[in-house]
Amino acid sequence: MMTASRAAAPVRLPSVRELERSTLYSEDLGIDLTRGRESDNFRWFLASILFGARISEMIAANTYRVFVRHRLTTPRKILDAGWEFLVNPVMREGGYARYDGRKSEQILRNCRTLLDDYQGKLSQVEAAAVDSVDLEERLRAYYGVGPVTVNIFLRELRPFWMKADPAPLPVVWELAKKVKLDLGSYDRKSLIFSRLEAGLIRLRHDLR
Repeated sequence: MMTASRAAAPVRLPSVRELERSTLYSEDLGIDLTRGRESDNFRWFLASILFGARISEMIAANTYRVFVRHRLTTPRKILDAGWEFLVNPVMREGGYARYDGRKSEQILRNCRTLLDDYQGKLSQVEAAAVDSVDLEERLRAYYGVGPVTVNIFLRELRPFWMKADPAPLPVVWELAKKVKLDLGSYDRKSLIFSRLEAGLIRLRHDLR
């Protein structure tokens, strides 16, 4: 007879080599930041805004893919679609059960700001920044964009944007210790470091 409860199976920790080969969140979504294209930068900014919300990563990823399916991948196209279309069908199809109106408003306002202040080009945000701190402050000036969203956006752009250099989140250092990874021995501006971050963040629910 099976008991009502069982001990949870131990989590298999990935090797350092496996963590170094982790897929970036942007790559999971089909976004190639290595090309330096404005279209990819914006798509990743949109995805980062979704990932930065208090929803599951699965819903954030699903909602991003709904934007792509409806071809809403530029600031202008999103503005032309309007608030009602973002709420339904986009947010509803993505799985948002709450805050769909608020998130739609945030995305619309940020698209308008990006067009008005930087001609819709995120590379111009970096170009206008004095340094990495100024870049983060400029991004946090966007409506509803906080430190977590900025970190999500910039950590995968570190290898490609000179001024992108956000400090790793505390949870990344915590998880690195748990898997006995000397994170400080890696170049923070390298692609490998970004992959390590992505791999460690995916582990957080299993190891915390």
